[in-house]
Amino acid sequence: MQTKNRGFFSWVMTALIIILLVSVISDFFDKTIETDYSSLVKCINGGMVSQLYIDDTTATAIVGEERIRCEIPSKEVLRQDVGDKILEMIDSGALQYGIAPKRVSWIDYAMPITSLLLMGFFLFILIQQNSGKGAGNFARSRAKLETNDGRKVKFSDVAGADEEKEELSELVDFLKNPQKFIALGARIPKGVLMVGSPGTGKTLLARAVAGEAGVPFFSVSGSDFVELYVGVGASRVRDMFAQAKKSRPCIIFIDEIDVVGRQRGAGMGGGHDEREQTLNQLLVEMDGFDKNEGIIIMAATNRPDILDPALLRPGRFDRQIVVDRPDVKGREAILKVHARNKNLAKDVDLEKVAKATVGYTGADLENVLNEAAIFAARRNKTEIDQRDIDDANIKVMMGPEKASQVVTEREKKLTAFHEAGHAVLTKLVSKTETVQQVSIIPRGRAGGYTMHLPDEDTWYRGKKDMLRDIIILLGGRVAEELVMEDISTGASSDLKRATKIAHEMVAKYGMSDAMGPICYDSSDEVFLGRDYGHSKQYSETTASQIDKEVESIINGQYKEAKSLLTENIGRLNSVANALLEKEVIDGAEFLKYFNQEGEKENETSK
Repeated sequence: MQTKNRGFFSWVMTALIIILLVSVISDFFDKTIETDYSSLVKCINGGMVSQLYIDDTTATAIVGEERIRCEIPSKEVLRQDVGDKILEMIDSGALQYGIAPKRVSWIDYAMPITSLLLMGFFLFILIQQNSGKGAGNFARSRAKLETNDGRKVKFSDVAGADEEKEELSELVDFLKNPQKFIALGARIPKGVLMVGSPGTGKTLLARAVAGEAGVPFFSVSGSDFVELYVGVGASRVRDMFAQAKKSRPCIIFIDEIDVVGRQRGAGMGGGHDEREQTLNQLLVEMDGFDKNEGIIIMAATNRPDILDPALLRPGRFDRQIVVDRPDVKGREAILKVHARNKNLAKDVDLEKVAKATVGYTGADLENVLNEAAIFAARRNKTEIDQRDIDDANIKVMMGPEKASQVVTEREKKLTAFHEAGHAVLTKLVSKTETVQQVSIIPRGRAGGYTMHLPDEDTWYRGKKDMLRDIIILLGGRVAEELVMEDISTGASSDLKRATKIAHEMVAKYGMSDAMGPICYDSSDEVFLGRDYGHSKQYSETTASQIDKEVESIINGQYKEAKSLLTENIGRLNSVANALLEKEVIDGAEFLKYFNQEGEKENETSK
């Protein structure tokens, strides 16, 4: 509802509350005592009543300083029972007698007033609906129209997506000069679907297209179409396209389109639910466009696999643009964009930050710089230096530091050897990753952490790389067993990740010699209705073989990790003791303690 509707509704509710309060207060101050008919007759016959007022069914009497009231059979019956006595008392002036009007309760007042107020309220809604305002907007589109009055987003504001901007520049050219395409008989895509992980800049790219073309931009979320009431979503789709046709050329952007674009017939609710009706209307409206009508639909999703095929066919979303996580150059460019309005110190190296943020999206990088600015303000600085950015990166990656958390000496020692096990094995087995920092200060849900980052961006992981990852993950548990002669729950997350990698190697990537190059994984399917009552695509025997292969990989890598740490127990002790002393060591310090012990072992062997 709009503000006027809410104001009117507030007045209605206020009036009803006042009526209720008045009735409660009047009942509270009413000192009348309810009694029965026989008691009233006794009081009258005993000459104790000074005033008596009756109506058809009720009698009220003043007895001494009290007021009593009771239900009577009728006025005639009361006169028969006490008639002579009443006449004597009236004649002597001892009794004031009268016929009272019918007693009316507060409900008798409240009901007609409430009815009038509600009728007025619904009449107001009807008037507003006929005028296109207020509550009549319930079935109207929730799309927000953004014009060029405010600050326009341009392609220069989008970094790390050069190929994506090149693809979208064709849409800008068509919106600016459609005749160039029409003259050649070209058909510009009606719909563009941007696919990518959350935070990669899909919405920003859509705004940049509208800003570059200088056309109106309608933005709406997929959830804005879905309501409890059947038919509202389809009505909003029709209204959105009707508004867009009045403002063409323009762009309609639907964020999280998978909310309404999910494949039909996949759920357990049949084919007539509200979401599917909304999708059907969206498909009809996209088909209803005239050729080169000047309206371009842009949508974003991170789940293209669950979209209905009819939504992706030519003539609807003709073109798909994958907006992926940026590489190291893209991350540096994004950092430069977000650093425009920040006062950076001279020691800040954005190239170094880009290399230390592998896998970050544009939103993650913006968050890092924002957290760095908060750190600098908290430390009363006038500039953001490299230390602030490094601390912000660790906070974003691992969670906030919990330096005040009470940790026993045994837990501290266990954490030190656990993290040292990860770090030493990273140095021993990995050729592509470098230890950046090791800490035993609790952060988030972790008691400590070992941060190791790849030397360069990679798109694929080999079988040997994944086996090395498992060895590194198991290093913490192995170090606990070797030094503490016990194991703890601290390795639960490591074991879970290691098991997942091993299972994916066997069932998803076909990296098991025993199982062969076959994909057994069907985890991409997310529809309960489709899976309900269906068996897996492989037998129980195959499932047992997969479990055995996963077990074999985990146990084999555990033995390898144990052998490596046993051979390098001096290095493990050196790094762990340094952690117990300093709590946090960086990559250079780690190499120092790792290599020192290695030199001692070499001298001993000579």
